[in-house]
Amino acid sequence: MALPEHLPQTADNADSYLDAYETRRLQALADYDILDTPEESAFDKITEVVSLICNAPIAVINFVDRDRQWFKSEKGFGVRETPLDISICAHAILQPGLFIVPDTTQDSRFANNPLVTGEPYLRFYAGALLESSDGYPLGTLCVLDYQPRDLTERQRFALQALADQVMAHMELIRTHREQTDLIHELKVTRQELTSLSSKDPLTGLLNRRAFEQRFEEEVALIQRGATNAALMLIDLDDFKTLNDTLGHQAGDQAIEGFTELCYEAFRQSDVIGRWGGDEFMVMLPKTSVAEARHAAERLQQLLTTTPLLEDRSPLAYRTASIGICAVTGSLSMDDCLNSTDKLLYQAKERGRACTVCESE
Repeated sequence: MALPEHLPQTADNADSYLDAYETRRLQALADYDILDTPEESAFDKITEVVSLICNAPIAVINFVDRDRQWFKSEKGFGVRETPLDISICAHAILQPGLFIVPDTTQDSRFANNPLVTGEPYLRFYAGALLESSDGYPLGTLCVLDYQPRDLTERQRFALQALADQVMAHMELIRTHREQTDLIHELKVTRQELTSLSSKDPLTGLLNRRAFEQRFEEEVALIQRGATNAALMLIDLDDFKTLNDTLGHQAGDQAIEGFTELCYEAFRQSDVIGRWGGDEFMVMLPKTSVAEARHAAERLQQLLTTTPLLEDRSPLAYRTASIGICAVTGSLSMDDCLNSTDKLLYQAKERGRACTVCESE
């Protein structure tokens, strides 16, 4: 367990403090998201260099986890992790700076360690602390040998300097990851804001601005050779009576109910928008006016059999007046809107609950 600089005086308080400190240390390690990651050349080069400088057959970048030590990079050791109870590095993180054991067989802490008494018969250890930016010991950059020995001052300096490079590279990786996550969050937020700005808040359908943009895109496709489309303007008949009698909350529920009917009546490729109040606009790509009339008839039939409110009162059943025109490459949104508006007015004059198409 990592050892903080200052401990409470009583044993119970000290144990509680150490447990809390170790929890924070492990969280600091987890924040780097380094455990169980693949080998990386940047770390492997550091172990190779420290092995050469210190003239050591074994070099390891290791991190002390809850019940194991895990090696991000190792040279000459042959494994990626060992149990914590035989870890020399677990002792190294108990103190700051370099931790050097010239002869493990002469140190009571390690003389009976299975890595000392058996394969690979480790006799020398030197480790430099890997410390988080907020001061928590995470592991070590260490070198080991099969013979008792020591490091020169130059080797000690290089070991510590390379340990600092390990942490600098980890900080760079974490910063890059945080920036990548932030960029992703910003993209998601931008998409959500774009969606919110293009959707009617009550129904989730396209609002007028977004529908007009989609209309312009369809006209551009038609100008490049796509089949003409059809445009449909729908107005719920005498909707004001429902609002005045049952209230605006019931009116909103009825609008939502009508939206569900539109999803049932129209194709997935059709573009549905709430034009305002109780008016809706539907664009049917690659569709003739005659084919659009069939879709309008499906909607009219659904309206006669499906209440827009759960109470199934007479007011819950509404009818609709519909005007339909063709969309060609030479027509603007205003042109089509004027056409459908006139056709819708004719439908109202004919007694409502009907559809009037262009050229009728």
